[in-house]
Amino acid sequence: MAILITGGAGYIGANAVRRLSTAGEDVVVVDDFSTGHESRVGRAPTLRLDLSATGSVGPLTQFLVEHRVDGIIHFAAKKSVPESMERPLWYYRQNVDSLIAVLEAARDAGVQRLVFSSSAAVYGDVPAGRVDEDRHLDPANPYGRTKLVGELLTRDAARAGVVRVANLRYFNVAGAGADDLGDPQTNNLLTIVLDRLSRGEPVDVFGTDYDTPDGSCVRDFVHVDDLIDAHLAALDHLRTDDRGYDTFNVGTGSGASVLDVLRAVEDVTGRPLAVRQAPRRPGDPATVVADVTRIRQTLGWSARLGLREIVESAWRAWPARSKHD
Repeated sequence: MAILITGGAGYIGANAVRRLSTAGEDVVVVDDFSTGHESRVGRAPTLRLDLSATGSVGPLTQFLVEHRVDGIIHFAAKKSVPESMERPLWYYRQNVDSLIAVLEAARDAGVQRLVFSSSAAVYGDVPAGRVDEDRHLDPANPYGRTKLVGELLTRDAARAGVVRVANLRYFNVAGAGADDLGDPQTNNLLTIVLDRLSRGEPVDVFGTDYDTPDGSCVRDFVHVDDLIDAHLAALDHLRTDDRGYDTFNVGTGSGASVLDVLRAVEDVTGRPLAVRQAPRRPGDPATVVADVTRIRQTLGWSARLGLREIVESAWRAWPARSKHD
């Protein structure tokens, strides 16, 4: 039996492929390679497919049956908040239509386990403090709303007996599981900062007047290695989960501000950063930090790595990213 990883050539997906393959699992990959890179999937059997395209269900179903897939981790999605504000219709097509295709193929192939990559963006702008899974959901941008729609889809599919589902609400994922598996994109805070540092350019801090300790946004940063461990725990949980559906935050339970991250980068690299204050960006909440009680109690998972380990691993992996630019 095999595990399918959609978006397996992307940043998080490639780390998952490597981890599962190293652990001796049979792993197969579906990716359209619009942002991912074939070199990152290793020897895993791979289907090049745009899941959001009309007609994708048939080839995906055949691939699931051919490789005797019994579990799916659905990473494939677009995830830029600013881009989603500019192209909302495209984001719904990419993120929602692709999930529908995966659910239909899982149904047709008889695959019972699905771990869905959701996001803390479903919470929207929340009061200070930790966010638990029962909090009212009010996404502040189209990207977050596509993830909320995805959660509703998986819940309804689970209730209909199509699949058993664990929705994992990622907080801010960063770092690298190996020196050749860093984040190749520059649309997350840490990679943006490292890119500016490498170029000798100033780093923009979008908003320094938030109601936070230093005025900059506060986020919960989780190492990609810890995130993959959470997926493995969720897959195991779905073998025996009688409920058939659950949702878990994946974070550390503690926050770091944008300025904290900048200071950590300076400390790890030994190089000073030029900082430039900029206006707030539309759709950015002030503080989003995970309450991780449920995932700890239900799955036995807790993050092991902190901000320094995240920055250190990302910096070690930085030279390899030029191969994927």
